[in-house]
Amino acid sequence: MKITAIDVWPVWNGRRNCLFVTVDTDQGISGVGEAGITWREHAVIGAIEHMRPLLLGMDPFRTEYIWQLLFRSGFFPAQRIQTAAISAIDIALWDIKGKALNVPVYELLGGLARDRVVCYPHNYGRGLEVEPLVEACLEATEAGWKFVRWDLPQDGATLEPRQSVQAAIRQAQAVREAVGEEIEIAFDVHTRLDLADALWLCQEFEQFRPFFIEDPLRSENPDSFKTLRPRTTVPLAAGEQFSSKWEFRQLLEEELIDYARIDLCIVGGLTEARKIAGWCETHYIKLATHNPLGPVSSAACLQLNLASPLVGVQEQPQVPGSMLPDVFPEQVDWQDGWLLPPTRPGLGITFDREAARRHPMRESRGFLLHRADGSLTNW
Repeated sequence: MKITAIDVWPVWNGRRNCLFVTVDTDQGISGVGEAGITWREHAVIGAIEHMRPLLLGMDPFRTEYIWQLLFRSGFFPAQRIQTAAISAIDIALWDIKGKALNVPVYELLGGLARDRVVCYPHNYGRGLEVEPLVEACLEATEAGWKFVRWDLPQDGATLEPRQSVQAAIRQAQAVREAVGEEIEIAFDVHTRLDLADALWLCQEFEQFRPFFIEDPLRSENPDSFKTLRPRTTVPLAAGEQFSSKWEFRQLLEEELIDYARIDLCIVGGLTEARKIAGWCETHYIKLATHNPLGPVSSAACLQLNLASPLVGVQEQPQVPGSMLPDVFPEQVDWQDGWLLPPTRPGLGITFDREAARRHPMRESRGFLLHRADGSLTNW
């Protein structure tokens, strides 16, 4: 079997752009992958254009060799834009391998380690307000979700740390009282706070018993977690911005987090993610796969989680099948807050190229948040 074509499919999913990649072979078997780094689609497409000549004519089963080729062939180690491109290609290659062998990808990763995977949605309120968020969380639990999740609130496009932390504390108290003790709470700081404010928030949240606090600090300097970790008892989750096993190294080796937010569409696909997952196991760190993207990302995360021994939860912004149903007429199955093992081969999803053309990507500069004085903060 030889690779004959690699094509990119930038698609608007109704809220954001998704970048899908198809890999075709001379035996008529095709795979589909997905790249991360939303709002930088042109850069990722450019990286794939550079990689295409290296791959045409290669055996798609050589996933490890191809990963090494794409990561190392430019001399400079691949990071973010390039690893997002590698991720999409790698996921598509695993899809091809599963289809060629007529088995789901999880069978190639060691088989089922669990019967289903719990997941959490995205719950939205209105900025600093409490009641709209509580209503959204109650709607989620009534629909069967076992988790609720929201992120650090802000006032429109302005985020003042003290104001946002105080609002978050009010929201957390109201949500916990509304959903009860059986529903898990995940809260995402989204790297928007500095150490002092992040520590204040984490310590105040201890009373609400969150499943984890996600990305309490910026990712550029993992050393900051060495100060935060010993001063709070809340479980910490991080890693969604990391692009390789090497970037995860310190947080894992020094056990500074409790949940690894591996993004399969940024970190280098299934080939790299399974290595990080094995490393997590040696430190009793559970997976909380980062999945804010499209149906391919959902399917790839599910395949990894089904075959992994330590899994906490999978991010799942909305019920599978509700995003791009014409582009992906077959998606993974969801039931009462759980994702179920696919029985179809490969990733277990189908991709309609003609339908993808009907959802062209939209140009966007991304989102920005400002402090009250006009300075920038992370979105």
